[in-house]
Amino acid sequence: MKKPIGIFACSVLIFASCSTSKSPKTNALVAPATILKVGNTDVSTSEFDYVYSKNNTTTPEAYSQKSLNDYMELYTKFRLKVKEAEDLGLDTTAAFKSELLGYKKQLSQPYLTEKSVSEKLVKQAYDRSLEEVKAAHILIKVQPEAEPEDSLMAYNKIIDIRNKILAGENFETMAKKYSEDPSAKQNAGNLGYFTTLQMVYPFEEGAFTTPVGQISMPVRSRFGYHIIKVADKRKGKGEIKVAHLMVRYSAGGDAQDSIAAAKKTDDLYTKLKNGGSWDVLVNEFSDDMNSRSKAGELPPFTTGSMIPSFEEAAFKLENVGDLSKPIQTSYGFHIIKLLAKKGLAKFEEVENALKQRVAKDSRSDLSKTYFLNKLKRENKFIENPKGLEIARTQADSSLVKGNFVYNSSKKENAEIIFTINTQKYTVNHFLEYLKTKAKKRDAISPKFYMTLLYKEYVNESLISYEENNLENKYPDYKMLVKEYKDGILLFQLMDAKVWTKAVEDTSGLKKFYEDNKENYRWGKRCDATIYNAKDASIIEKIKPVVNQTTFEVMNEKGENITYKQGKTNINEMDKKKIDAIKNVLGRDKSYFVEIMASADVSEKSTKISGERLASFVKYLRSIGVDSTKIITKDLGIAPKTVGKSLVVNNKFVAFRYISNNQKSLEKAFNQNDGLSLQVKSGKYQVGDDPILDSFEWKNDINTVAKNDRNYLIYIKAILEPQTKTFEEAKGQLISDYQSYLEKQWLINLKNKYPVQVIDSELAKLVKK
Repeated sequence: MKKPIGIFACSVLIFASCSTSKSPKTNALVAPATILKVGNTDVSTSEFDYVYSKNNTTTPEAYSQKSLNDYMELYTKFRLKVKEAEDLGLDTTAAFKSELLGYKKQLSQPYLTEKSVSEKLVKQAYDRSLEEVKAAHILIKVQPEAEPEDSLMAYNKIIDIRNKILAGENFETMAKKYSEDPSAKQNAGNLGYFTTLQMVYPFEEGAFTTPVGQISMPVRSRFGYHIIKVADKRKGKGEIKVAHLMVRYSAGGDAQDSIAAAKKTDDLYTKLKNGGSWDVLVNEFSDDMNSRSKAGELPPFTTGSMIPSFEEAAFKLENVGDLSKPIQTSYGFHIIKLLAKKGLAKFEEVENALKQRVAKDSRSDLSKTYFLNKLKRENKFIENPKGLEIARTQADSSLVKGNFVYNSSKKENAEIIFTINTQKYTVNHFLEYLKTKAKKRDAISPKFYMTLLYKEYVNESLISYEENNLENKYPDYKMLVKEYKDGILLFQLMDAKVWTKAVEDTSGLKKFYEDNKENYRWGKRCDATIYNAKDASIIEKIKPVVNQTTFEVMNEKGENITYKQGKTNINEMDKKKIDAIKNVLGRDKSYFVEIMASADVSEKSTKISGERLASFVKYLRSIGVDSTKIITKDLGIAPKTVGKSLVVNNKFVAFRYISNNQKSLEKAFNQNDGLSLQVKSGKYQVGDDPILDSFEWKNDINTVAKNDRNYLIYIKAILEPQTKTFEEAKGQLISDYQSYLEKQWLINLKNKYPVQVIDSELAKLVKK
């Protein structure tokens, strides 16, 4: 099972950590001093110091004799468990190796980037966020991995367009005519104002480095080649939050619709200026369904995030609550209300957020490229042109079809294609990589596709080589990996020996309970139900029923069924009414249905009411209603009158829903207001509930008003102190049994692996 990275903070005394820290300083020519012996395993002073410092340097007692002694005791227990796991071979299993590899991949990431380049890119992104650029562009599309001749053709085309503009042609006209950006036909290539991290990095670089009024040289992005005309640069405006009321109108639609939408928006604007409620008018009239329920509120945005006309009107608003005059966009007409303005943030405030955005942005490729070049230099990467040419001769149509095949027995495929330090990579290695990586590709030649995949192979090989040597290169990484290795082993063994065992060893748990049951006792308790009501009138309504064991479900009503003289069968119309009973019982498992059947005096037969009842129950069971959920009452022959009231027809079957759960009262009272009534029942000790603690307990019904709520407390019984049953104590019992098992296990481990602390080495670490 995969554990989260931080799992060992609890189970390993924070011996595993995903942060880097100082490496233990060692001299390769001198054997490291030993501070602890566990069986035949030695722990160096530097290793103990490394782990201790990571977990204790923030405490005032750090490096005192007592602190070091206490930590050594904990650390010794840890090392005993890890020693046992290693001797059992848990570190040789496939599951362990797979899990450790996953953690190593995560831990290695900070070591596989060029930190200095990344930091510069983050700072550059911040500096550019202080400025906004207004630009237009012309795009000639070309695929990112296009053949060289296709790239050259696109480049020549964009250069030709640029030359024509420099010779006097209008940029906007040329954009509409030649640009392959679909929006250019409408906006003539105009992108409005934008800032950093809103465009792909090569485009951003071209825009920010081109002076105002000039046209850039061709810029290559993943979309193709661009030329960029910079119209303006200004100080950044920061972040803004607005709400809007929108009246929809589709651009290019009927002119009358546009006029009507404009008139409606003007009328709404007038109403708002005359004191109309923004929330009410937005809820009634805004056509933006996404924001209407939130009073028109939109997420905060910066320059370049919205349609230019909307953005411009929003940023012109100065004071919170100000309204814009109606403005038009391609979506319709808008009235904008300013909710908040936030100026430009300081670097320290946004640094972490910028780091995350830069890591996901295309500019991070610069850092990766720099790092790969650095690896080539450091690891003496040498390419063999002969081997590369041998590989290229084997690029055929199977490569671009995605089913590449090659002959691994060919003698020349044993030729080296490149080396990384002393490690050799042959043509066969590369061709096998192609076999697993090649995908079906259209419109690309096999040789060029091989060139692209060769670049990927070199990069992956460099990264893999670096990953495999990180522990030799960085002592702190080596220590981190060791901590995670030990942590995984400890988790697996603790799970088997303590955690899972305590849960699954039922007989052992019960024996532990019998031996220690006096440690698991209840204090004085009361069995009570607490009704928490919005107002006193609800309390008065529920007082008469609080000591009942069942309650009528007031929010679920049944329809009575009447019969003709002497009839007992159920007709099709009545069946539909009865079918509803099954649905109601299915909604709440605490519900029962109570069925009452009657006959009229005019029918004379004393059996007819029972026959009606039996017919009703039989149909209920035929549609799947559990007989245990049915309560029956045969009322027999009912009188013609009740009191002074004449009963016209007593030939009926009536039903109602009852429940044995107090929560049914909640449902009844909370249909319109979810806070009208809250009910909870249970056995409570002193301190469990402040309302119960506010008066003397006795078997009675108590009422109290507190915190604008009204309470009725029905105490059914006072329970004297007593031993908890096994089930009642089970949660705490399992925890205590785990501690007991661990304690016994450690005693056995100490007998199995003699422990020796080298006090003289421990004393060297004392600093206070």
